[in-house]
Amino acid sequence: MATRTQAAPTTWPHLGLGARRALWAYAFLLVPLAFFLAIRLAPAASSLYISLHEWNIISPEKPFVGLRNFQTLLADPRFARAALNTVRYVAVGIPAQIVLGLLLAMALRRVTRLRGLFRALYFMPFVTPVVAAAWVWQWMYSEQFGPLNSILVALGLPTLQFLRSPGQALYAITAMIVWQYLGFQIVIFLAGLEAIPRVYYEAAEVDGASGWQLFRHVTIPLLNPTLVFSIVYSTIIYLQLFTQVLNMTFQDQGGPLASTLTLVLYVYQLGFQRFRMGEAAAATAVLFAVILAITLLQMKILSKPVEY
Repeated sequence: MATRTQAAPTTWPHLGLGARRALWAYAFLLVPLAFFLAIRLAPAASSLYISLHEWNIISPEKPFVGLRNFQTLLADPRFARAALNTVRYVAVGIPAQIVLGLLLAMALRRVTRLRGLFRALYFMPFVTPVVAAAWVWQWMYSEQFGPLNSILVALGLPTLQFLRSPGQALYAITAMIVWQYLGFQIVIFLAGLEAIPRVYYEAAEVDGASGWQLFRHVTIPLLNPTLVFSIVYSTIIYLQLFTQVLNMTFQDQGGPLASTLTLVLYVYQLGFQRFRMGEAAAATAVLFAVILAITLLQMKILSKPVEY
């Protein structure tokens, strides 16, 4: 006796297969979207709300003041100093980090023995706890017992006040940050270099291209997506510098004469040491707008097709 089999019921019988798959995809995407809205956008909206009020965490009254907090920021010389220092961190650190990372990645690509060991050694600073690394570098810069000044004394040279000199402190901290993120840049550039097909180099060599011409007309154009990611990522990191600066100048936050003060450290001091949360939230809103504008501008400029 023949048996009849019934088709399994579908969730949306009136929809096609493609539409059902799209609905399931959107359903799964709602979970991380809800997480993003709750963790990222909600605090950002709350910060913008606080920036429009006189928000002192000690006082229960929080009157609406409009743009007064932003006007106070513009009149504060420490805010201008912090903004200028942040720009200097970006202008000094990112070019050094990108150039060194690309050169070392190209050198490591030629290494045939112990390649994995060298990559791991260069990547170790990136996974080292930032606080621990900052205190080690602070010890290295010490005038009394730091190894760097000991080397200078052994060579008959005068000692340097790395973290106590207004003209040296920012560059001393930038050196530590470049060292910390150099391994990450090397790994990114290695991945980009290995993704370039060898056939392009062979064709250029057949045409008589030199080493510099290969780098200029083959490596750089084909490495453009990696460069875009590296520069945008580094810019965001440098615009949000906080932990390194705070720990390397712990006894004098912001360095001598505020020479190492950054925007994020300024926000921290304003909100959690002086309890002026309204102005701190206003500074955060300004920083967010600057990061967003610079990131979009960089992606627009750097993502343009490069002529070969």
